[in-house]
Amino acid sequence: MKRPQIGCGIALFSLFCALANPAALFALGIRMPDQDAFATARGNAFAATANDPSAVYYNPAGITQLDGANLSLGMYGITLASRYTSAAGPSLNSQQQWAALPQGFSTFNFTNCHVALGLGVYSPYGLSMEWPYGAPWVQAGLPRSGEIDYIRANPVLAWQPFDTFSIAAGMMLDYSEAELQLSPPFPPGAQVRLRGRDSDAGFNLGLLWHPWQQHSFGVTYRSATDMNYQGHAMTTVGGASASQGTTLNYHFPQTVTVGYSYRPTTSWNFEADADWTDWTSLRTLAVSGTPLAYPFNWKPSMMYEFGATRYFGGGWRASAGYMYSENSVPTGFFNALVPDSDRHLFSVGVGKSYSHLSWDAAYQLGYGPSRSVSGDIYSPNGKYEFFSNALSINLGWHF
Repeated sequence: MKRPQIGCGIALFSLFCALANPAALFALGIRMPDQDAFATARGNAFAATANDPSAVYYNPAGITQLDGANLSLGMYGITLASRYTSAAGPSLNSQQQWAALPQGFSTFNFTNCHVALGLGVYSPYGLSMEWPYGAPWVQAGLPRSGEIDYIRANPVLAWQPFDTFSIAAGMMLDYSEAELQLSPPFPPGAQVRLRGRDSDAGFNLGLLWHPWQQHSFGVTYRSATDMNYQGHAMTTVGGASASQGTTLNYHFPQTVTVGYSYRPTTSWNFEADADWTDWTSLRTLAVSGTPLAYPFNWKPSMMYEFGATRYFGGGWRASAGYMYSENSVPTGFFNALVPDSDRHLFSVGVGKSYSHLSWDAAYQLGYGPSRSVSGDIYSPNGKYEFFSNALSINLGWHF
């Protein structure tokens, strides 16, 4: 009887830590806007262009621009790390993380009916973060690592009532798993692992307006989703283990993207997008069955995306882009496992189209300037920096 009692007590302690640090479940890079190599090369400024199968994500109304049947398969691979520099001077690097996120999109256009169908399977959220055991917040019993896996199936229907105007709607079918690991300070040697999973459904909308040959406008909306992670907390002390049921509710945001594309000639395409992520739904998180609650209070944030593509002869193209992402974590709620900051992302890419085949490849460099933290509840005073390198590759087929 003693072992289960000790284990359950530690599990309750771990629930408190999860409540006090819920973002650790979802780690770094919660939002993943990079769903296509061509779009990534353009800084993800693609809502008003949306002329390949990944339009299912970027702007589903754009799939009316594609003839016949099309298929795109790709991969977004990223390495990322953060650096913490204490107020006293010493620095500490997070464990470098590697993630490879697959992406698949397909479309079919019923030309005579001015209707197109599309399907996307991709990861809109994800990645992970892990700090070494020597990190000061780990020694204090706060979570050391967290990970989220998130997959979405997204069927869409688009209609083109006029030659210059298309609208679309789709359903988002989501499944997610989350995991958190921590080492509570009492009793010594305890290890806690929290795991949970859930599914939810939402919808996305798109509008594409091409009033003049050189100008086009795009708008995309994605609804919020709500993951009520149901799982267990496994606690290990020495050779004894105990498990306790857990539930944690997390609200993923609604988003709106507005884009404008300018094409001065057939050889150039410039675009600028503004992307709004509404984190205001992430207010207070609570563990069911307990009176514990914690104000999270994330704020809405913007991403500004700019891209340019130069088309050459023989089907070749080259792109470059820049994206600026505002941080979403307000002062006072900074968490070392989600070291969010304003970020700059630079990208370049090349691609080529053949009669039935196309490919694109892009490189992206991300940098988060130093963010100073002082007096935050769940992070020691100091400075945090972020770095990432990513490679995206896509293959497309036109049938």
